[in-house]
Amino acid sequence: MSNVFFYEPFYDLDRFIETLSGATQAQKGAARQQSSGEGVVRSYRPRLDLHENAEKNLVTASFEFPGVPKERIEIDVHNGKLTVSADIKQSVDIDEGGYAIRERRFGKYSRTLQLPQGVQDDEIKASMDNGVLTITFPRTTPDLAPKRVSIA
Repeated sequence: MSNVFFYEPFYDLDRFIETLSGATQAQKGAARQQSSGEGVVRSYRPRLDLHENAEKNLVTASFEFPGVPKERIEIDVHNGKLTVSADIKQSVDIDEGGYAIRERRFGKYSRTLQLPQGVQDDEIKASMDNGVLTITFPRTTPDLAPKRVSIA
């Protein structure tokens, strides 16, 4: 069976360009806030590791959500797509003017994966440990797995 997951090359390219440009997160955050206005929620993608195990017929997706409690993370399945998201609020009890460096990101984090055809909701399992959300689901369903036909 072919791989149903799609690599997002532009996500890595954007991070690479940001690294080369030498702009700090604080500078980029200030520029974004100035250009987009106050109160605009930015959307970020949590980092992802995806592992397929053909022998166990299992896909494991691990998402980074450092410092986010599991109660703030939402996992939705709709039309064969699994979406993981969290809305991380900026701390309001710290004075804005006192920052020398501000690299932590706040806003909406979201990532969507295409599920293999036929995966049922009850086959998807999720757990969280030390800021890493791990989701597992079958790589293929028995009904849709390729079948070998022998020649008579």
